[in-house]
Amino acid sequence: MQQLRKPLAADGLQSLIGADRAALEAVLVELGEAESKSRMRARQLFHWIYCRGARTFDEMTTLSKELRGRLAEQYSVARPQIVVEQKSTDGTRKWLLRFFDGQEVESVFIPQDDRGALCVSTQVGCTLTCKFCHTGTMPLVRNLTPGEILAQLLVARDALGEWPSPREDRLFTNIVVMGMGEPLFNYDGIAAAMKLASDGDGIGLSKHKITLSTSGVVPRIVQWGQELGTGLAISLHAVRDELRDELVPVNRKWPIAELLDACRAYPHRNKPITFEYVMLAGVNDSDADARELVRLLQGIPAKVNLIPFNAWPGAVFECSSNNRIHAFARIVEAAGYQSPVRVPRGRDILAACGQLKTASERIRARRASEAAVAGAPSQEPASVAAALP
Repeated sequence: MQQLRKPLAADGLQSLIGADRAALEAVLVELGEAESKSRMRARQLFHWIYCRGARTFDEMTTLSKELRGRLAEQYSVARPQIVVEQKSTDGTRKWLLRFFDGQEVESVFIPQDDRGALCVSTQVGCTLTCKFCHTGTMPLVRNLTPGEILAQLLVARDALGEWPSPREDRLFTNIVVMGMGEPLFNYDGIAAAMKLASDGDGIGLSKHKITLSTSGVVPRIVQWGQELGTGLAISLHAVRDELRDELVPVNRKWPIAELLDACRAYPHRNKPITFEYVMLAGVNDSDADARELVRLLQGIPAKVNLIPFNAWPGAVFECSSNNRIHAFARIVEAAGYQSPVRVPRGRDILAACGQLKTASERIRARRASEAAVAGAPSQEPASVAAALP
């Protein structure tokens, strides 16, 4: 049974978002509902939260008015506050969400012609300090709860008008756990959230439509495959330990050989593992790097996503040229691996891969820089300072 943390919702009440059926049943019993009816009522409550997308208990018309009143006194299904919503010229949408304690994350929806993926965050900040990633310049504040992870899905469904779920014509079809944070450092939170997201009686996204991306938390990779069975993406980005130690510092604990052994042991379920490889000019993009990548992937059902580096303020890298990227791709493809070049989405709103960083952190960094130049202590705007730790 999920344990609910109090409070979670923006209105200060205990949130039911993130609760499974057992937790909802326990809530109902505590509210005085007869045990003989609590299981059925829990199923109804589950349906309203995750299938119908109800935002208030008043909408839950299959529950009695008296029960809805008791629920509303202590509990909430309110979403986190949408601080900023941005829309890119290419249709990509980004939300800056603020939770009950003032902490913020970003989530991004990337539409295609007949489908779309929500890029979900799992932590406030990040502990990995990957050199090419804007999120990595933020300190880790805390893990998100299952409810805070799921709330990102509910916000996207609200914005797209795609309740009830599931439905055949929806645009929100996929989840990519590639937002802020390292998901396997928040294993319990993301596992609980994705189990609920893939529940056929609720949000109803197939596990085949969910992809988790990790920088290489080796002890958790096979466990994730056995327990969740979703798609897997590996943020590789280098083919030599000495370079990956610098680009992706978690490599110092779990080097490339150990990471690839875990990939070979992953339950593939007929879906290749995606290896993400950001293209950094003069750093990791040579023909020799491509050939070594091919050698490393032997024996692993794999495809390689080549990601043009997305610039962000203060970045020390440059993107490889288009010719260099495609020359790299040809070598990988000649060895029998798909090697698509990712089309950057949402660059104009800093929503592309590696660009996520909350607005409060951007303001904090800018103010600190201005103060250093002026020789004075930084002053945050009151509305931002109130939300900062």
